Order: sequence, then C-alpha cells, then structure tokens
Amino acid sequence: MRNRYLYITLLSILGFNSEAYAQAIAQAPRLVVSITIDQLRTDYLETYAPLYSKEGLKRLLTEGMVFTNGSYNFVPVDRASAIASLHTGTSPYYHGITANEWLDRQTLRPQNCVRDQKIGHSPQFLGTSTLSDELKMATDGIAKVFAFAPTADAAILSAGHAADGAAWVNNGKWVTTTYYRPLNQWLSGYTRLYQPDADINKTMTHAALSCIEQAGIGNDDKTDLVSLTYEAGQQMESYVALDQTIAELLNGIEKTISRDRVLFVITGTTSREEEEEGNQERFRIPTGTFYINRTANLLNMYLGAVFGSAQYVEFCYKNQIYFNHQLLRQKNIHLGEISSRSQEFLLQLSGIRNVYTANQLLTSDSYLLETVRNGFNVEKCGDLILDIAPGWKLVNEDTLEKSSSRSAHVPFPIIIYGAGTKAERIQTPVTVDRIAPAIARAIRIRAPNACAAEPLF
Repeated sequence: MRNRYLYITLLSILGFNSEAYAQAIAQAPRLVVSITIDQLRTDYLETYAPLYSKEGLKRLLTEGMVFTNGSYNFVPVDRASAIASLHTGTSPYYHGITANEWLDRQTLRPQNCVRDQKIGHSPQFLGTSTLSDELKMATDGIAKVFAFAPTADAAILSAGHAADGAAWVNNGKWVTTTYYRPLNQWLSGYTRLYQPDADINKTMTHAALSCIEQAGIGNDDKTDLVSLTYEAGQQMESYVALDQTIAELLNGIEKTISRDRVLFVITGTTSREEEEEGNQERFRIPTGTFYINRTANLLNMYLGAVFGSAQYVEFCYKNQIYFNHQLLRQKNIHLGEISSRSQEFLLQLSGIRNVYTANQLLTSDSYLLETVRNGFNVEKCGDLILDIAPGWKLVNEDTLEKSSSRSAHVPFPIIIYGAGTKAERIQTPVTVDRIAPAIARAIRIRAPNACAAEPLF
C-alpha cells in the first residue's frame, strides 16, 4: 500500500513538473524590440552614466545582460553594412551590403544600397534572409514587423524583405516605400498625418509607441518585431537626451505589454569619428595623404609598360581599384596575373599597408584575412582593395571624396533586457553576428539562412 501511495505521489510530481516545463517553454516573447544606436560607444555610455535617470539607460545597464565589448567581424563597417549584418547574422561576404554605396560596374556610378530604379527604395540588394523574414515565414505572415529609422538604408535593411512596412525621415517628412505591399493602413495614415519631431530619436520613439498601441502589436502569442534606429552623437548632451528617449520607450511599451513578454535588444554601429584637419600634425602624430586617383594613373602607366599601352584601370572608388575586364579579355590577359603584378607594384608606395586582390580574398583560408574577406563581396567590390596606413588621409581628387584611415577598435555594448533576462555584465569580446541567432532561439524560429554563428545567449 505504501509503495502504491509513493507511486501516485511520484506521478503527481512528474506530471506537475512536466506541465510547468511545458508552460515555461511556451512563454516566448510577444514582442521583440530591436534598437540599433548609430555610433554608440561603451566608453561614452559609461562615462555619462551618473547623469542617467533610473528609468532609461541606467535601468538597461543595471538590470540587463550587458556585453561591454561588442564588435563586427569584418572591415570596413558603416551604418548600412552594420545594420544588414545585425539582422542577417552574417557578413557582407554573404548578404552583399558592403557599404551604403558601392560602384556599379555597368554604369561606373555609385549605387545606393537600397535605391531601386523602379519603385524608389527596396531591399533588392540584400542577398540573404533577415530575422524578420524568418519570423514572417515561421508564422505564415501573421507576425507583424515594422521598422523606423532616420535614414532609408537603416529602415529598409532592418525591415528585411517581408515586413509590413518601413518608414524613415527625409527633409522633415516621413517617407515609406511601395515595396511592402499591401501598404499597411496604419503606417500609411501615420506617416501622412504626423510630422517628425526636431529630435530624431524622439520621432522614432513616438512612431514605435503609436505602432504598438494602434497596429495591434503584441496582442497575441505570435511574436511581433519592431526595429528602431537611434543616433548617439559624441557629446554628453546627446547621451543624456538618449537616456530620456530610452526611458520614454521602455515605460511606454511596458504600459501595454508586461516586461516579461518583451525582449529588448540594444546595440550599436561602429564609431566613425573623423580626425580634425591638422590635429595629427599639431601633435606630431605620423600622417600623410594618399591620392587614390593619382595612384590609379601611376598604376596604369606601369601596367602599360608591362602589357602594352592601354587603359587597364577603369575606375577607382573609395579604397578600391577596378580593372577593365573587357579589355583584359580582348588582350588575353588573365585577371590573376594583372592583379598580382599590380599588388607587387602598389606595395612599394608610401601610405599602403597592404593590398588585397579579389582572387586572394575568394580563395585564401588564412585567418589573418578573415575580417577583410568578410567585408568583401565579389559583385560589389573592386579587383584590388587597398589598406591605407593608420592616420593617413585617403583623397580622390576626381570625386572629391576624403576619408581618414583608423584601425583602432572602439567597443560598443550589446544589451539584452526583459523577457526574464537576468542582470549580468560580460566583458568577453563578442561579435554582432551572434545576435540574430540568439533572438531566433528566444522566439523559437530558424536563424536567417546565411547565419552560421552561435547564439549570444
């Protein structure tokens, strides 16, 4: 009899535990809020911490899972390539967004990463699925996905291919695209009736809160996704204002959806702070000016002496050199041979730290080339990639472009907050390609189709 009672008791305990376990598994977040803060830096964020309120950035830093040393696993990084990588969980080598603009080989003109000649703007150049795409497919289109950003590239690349809508600000007005069809009625009405605020971060917050309240976000157990892009700036005042904006967003969302059913993911893009003109010379820091257009002309003269007089270099753009492939075919010159010759010649010039050929980046498995290879895409990049020495200025007199070379790592935070996340501070370096698979696991869907990274948490 005693054994019988013991058996019944064990069955009851096991049944209770199974039920509790099943309930725990079922509690996926109703809403994911993905916040990308352009040029957010860990050092600035921590320096101004005493000025934050308890409801904003201080709450995230004390109650969230904070990775203090985030980075991207490719170079170079700008806003467009960063946001595309965050939402696809992979690098430009696969998703194809190498920068906000690249050179179109057919027209020899810059091509914007989200500019569509037919409909204005679209994610046509984004070559892989995003987290939002996978969410839409997993829910048969039921999940709601919106993106709001100060710029078209940030809005569209975070929205992905299958979102309900994306909106950004241009000339003081909201702008959308007809790519996302049918055009969401709420978004159409909101962008037509409401004018953006002078504070761009507040504008994004008000749009997100209105979307969550009026567009049926988080009303059921199908996870929804809202992506926001903020701007951090580099001054104390901008971080204090950002803190107030974050507090308004957190409090506004938690009035509608409980904290344990919302997952907030906050991260940044890399800092692109330019050196002040003449500042390095003032403090006697080694520097110089590298003229890419003059270098291209000099290289063409050298190649003419080797292969016969002709215009082998077709164009130079940013730090990349493009060969005339049609001419090479006509003269029966192998691309690998002319690239190798050019590499040897260019490495002798002052201001050049390294020269990478397209073939080298496509075929080499050296870990030393990994970050450069990850930022390379054969359809969007040149035949030669020039690595300019740190501290030097890159100048193109033909296009009037100027930029500074800086290789120093500037860490930014990755913060996970809400949905039962425990407070933790992690200083181990992590890369952002691990964010998308982590969110995917948290909401029980597949990671984006080119994502091979391990989940962050």
